[in-house]
Amino acid sequence: MPIATINPATGETLKTFEAHGPKEIERRIALARAAVDEQQSLDFDTRARLLNRAAALLDEDQEHIARTMTIEMGKPIAAARAEAAKCAKAMRWYARHAADLLADEHPSTQDVDDSGAARVTVRYRPLGVVLAVMPWNFPLWQVVRFAAPALMAGNTGLLKHASNVPQTALYLDDLFHRAGWPRGCFQTLLVGAGAVEGVLRDPRIAAATLTGSEPAGSSVAAIAGDEVKKTVLELGGSDPFVVMSSARVEQAADTAVTARVQNNGQSCIAAKRFIVHTDVYDAFLQRFTEGMSRLTVGDPLKDDVQIGPLALEAGRSDVEELVDDAVAHGATAVCGGRRPSGLDRGWFYEPTVLTGVDPSMRIHREEAFGPVATVYRVADLDEAVALANDTPFGLSSNVWTRDKDEMARFARDIEAGGVFFNGMTASHPALPFGGAKRSGYGRELSAHGIREFCNITTLWYGKEQ
Repeated sequence: MPIATINPATGETLKTFEAHGPKEIERRIALARAAVDEQQSLDFDTRARLLNRAAALLDEDQEHIARTMTIEMGKPIAAARAEAAKCAKAMRWYARHAADLLADEHPSTQDVDDSGAARVTVRYRPLGVVLAVMPWNFPLWQVVRFAAPALMAGNTGLLKHASNVPQTALYLDDLFHRAGWPRGCFQTLLVGAGAVEGVLRDPRIAAATLTGSEPAGSSVAAIAGDEVKKTVLELGGSDPFVVMSSARVEQAADTAVTARVQNNGQSCIAAKRFIVHTDVYDAFLQRFTEGMSRLTVGDPLKDDVQIGPLALEAGRSDVEELVDDAVAHGATAVCGGRRPSGLDRGWFYEPTVLTGVDPSMRIHREEAFGPVATVYRVADLDEAVALANDTPFGLSSNVWTRDKDEMARFARDIEAGGVFFNGMTASHPALPFGGAKRSGYGRELSAHGIREFCNITTLWYGKEQ
């Protein structure tokens, strides 16, 4: 894939970039490693000042970077502005809390008295250079939720971003430089996927984090495992959105529309499978379908447009194939199911609702990365839980019920990294984020995220003789 900005609303190539060659890759890795000592010598107050400065610059640049994201990957401009604001908020959160999250711990010597310790300290120390392999769907947020905690912990970062968002990647490189971070603390590598293995195997790289597809995650995990390097993986999702009979159906259906089509439906944590109790199925389906049908599809730079194009032409083809396969095997497209008329340029697809989906269809097992929802009818709680777990993924989940016993059952039995009751899944800097099963491992954000790339060191001091 070329490293280029290709506007998905028009298919036009706007700007191309020459990939970094071996000499430039080596220069940047060397800079990142050389910056480790300086970065680790900075105290938390200094790092916090630099990260707050980056947040302030991002706020000033909001309209510019929002437009860049929209032109590069097609998200509606309002969503792009919100993404930029969310990133600044996360930077400020880590600037405020990192020192406490990574403060030394002092276990009671009574608990380890048989070890002969006079005192014990547990310290969080940075690992060094962390390689981040990031996707295009949230081109700012995915990077910042790694970079903010990693830099505050004292690490340095190398970003290999998706090849279709090079201008966003270069903006991030410039942002941290302008904020005053030491030279080499955060850099972008303009390289294709084929260069990742060589970078990851370099002994100066301490660890890696990847957000992306299941095959990409498997590949990075295998390489890192061979090199015995720490990894965090956030991969695909096929999140259930369960609506039980006690739910407020209108609120659930309205939220379901947003949960499915956020970011043009191209979000790992977007709800994709809507599992509805038979008592409220008809009412939910009608309101949900009406909401999906009313969405405005068009130029994502217009403020009133709710659904822009898919980011990649191949991505639209993948969605089309999943829908066509389902319909061919007996599913019904109660709305959508085709390319919108009047939008011949660009990679648009109509918001789509499918019913009658069964395990024989690809979409039952595979992630639909676009504005396509599948709606299932279930008879009871047991069937709802079983269907929610009938997926190789386990990123997050949404459950709508006012029954406390049902909440307890879902909290216990859903196989996912998160269960959101009576609301849609969202990431927040204070909450751990990550999945189970083939959705990956490790956690981003919160205290858990900042500690992922730390060496948890035990300092044991013996009694004086």
